[in-house]
Amino acid sequence: MKLLDLQAVDARIDQLRHQRRALPEIARIAELETGRGDVDDRLRDARIAVEDLTAEQRKADADVEQVKARRTRDRERMDAGLITNPKDLERMQHELVSLDRRVTTLEDTELEIMERLEEAQATHDRLAAQLAETDAQVAELVAARDTRWAEIDEQLAAAEAERGPAAEGIPEDLMALYERLRAKSGIGAAELRARQCGGCHITLDNAELAQIKRTSADEVVRCEECQRILVRTSESGL
Repeated sequence: MKLLDLQAVDARIDQLRHQRRALPEIARIAELETGRGDVDDRLRDARIAVEDLTAEQRKADADVEQVKARRTRDRERMDAGLITNPKDLERMQHELVSLDRRVTTLEDTELEIMERLEEAQATHDRLAAQLAETDAQVAELVAARDTRWAEIDEQLAAAEAERGPAAEGIPEDLMALYERLRAKSGIGAAELRARQCGGCHITLDNAELAQIKRTSADEVVRCEECQRILVRTSESGL
């Protein structure tokens, strides 16, 4: 019976360790962190695009202002009557027409860049919001996971504290056999109850039961099917 008590403690320990490894929060955190990496990469690309387009817009603004300043200067010279030579005046008028066309072209380019920058900024902001939402979800799941871990660890510590007393008094050779069997399948000892092995749940035939019945109480009996140690009790049906 003491071996069954030990098996019950070990089964509880294994169950708690499995629960600790298999918390749903762990899988969800891993899933979110994998997705987060992709979003983070896209956000980095979007940030670079915004920075490049911002620089491009500044240059376009400067180009427009430079041409406008030249146009204003030429007009002021003409309005002030500083150009008196007819040929120079004609040349200046042609130049003003060219500058007007140049301003229009540059402003169109500037508008196109602004539209692209607006789209890039919207993409950046959307990804940044998505990343922040993911981080918030991960933080919430980590807190829930840590809470569950603390609860499980407390139960695990209590179960592990029971193992020493449960194993006390079991012969070393029997203990070694039990540990070997448990390492293979998680169950080293099973109760023989109502003619059935508690490990593999196979019902023993009459010949096996008769042989077990003839075996002394201190002799180790093992299931022919699963090889686990069979612990005989008053409920074994012998």
